[in-house]
Amino acid sequence: MSESSEPSLSAETDAPAPSRRPRLILVPLIVFAAIAALLLVRLFAGDDSRLPSALIGKDVPHFTLPPLAAGHPGLSDSDLRQGHVTLVNVFASWCVPCHVEHPALLSLSQNPTLAKEGVSLVGIAYKDNSENVRRFLNAAGDPFARVGADTSGDTGIQFGVYGVPETYIVKGDGTVAYKFVGPMDDDAIASVILPEIEKARR
Repeated sequence: MSESSEPSLSAETDAPAPSRRPRLILVPLIVFAAIAALLLVRLFAGDDSRLPSALIGKDVPHFTLPPLAAGHPGLSDSDLRQGHVTLVNVFASWCVPCHVEHPALLSLSQNPTLAKEGVSLVGIAYKDNSENVRRFLNAAGDPFARVGADTSGDTGIQFGVYGVPETYIVKGDGTVAYKFVGPMDDDAIASVILPEIEKARR
């Protein structure tokens, strides 16, 4: 009788071991899911137009971009150090949100108060063909005082562009004061951009 009871005692002792292995396998999966959930929450929390920029409070990067066509002004960092606030809009003709934003840019460029204060709007055509950009601006209207062709995207990388469109408010001494990510509309201009321009002028 004792011999027959020993195998059953051994089976009871060894039984939990296999069940522990699947649990251990699940630990990395649970950790990964927790990290992914945290990243998703951080990604979609708050206003994506207010993503931080490493350039805030620092000088614009040094760059020189050619014009879209001969006879038109290109853009360089020295153009952003002329003593007045400049809005630098990074855009592309292939960018659908840029087309959505364009009427707001036209309205902004025609703002008489900003013109009186010397505020200018310039563009960086990001990773785009100059001919396509010219067609886009000819058809939709050109709000820019200057446009530089950043065909390689290197200048955009120096600015820390996440994706077009993005708009930087630059003080008269070339210091980046603010960054707006995504397409602007009239509400964003009234509630965010104009107040930030006013701050940058001080």
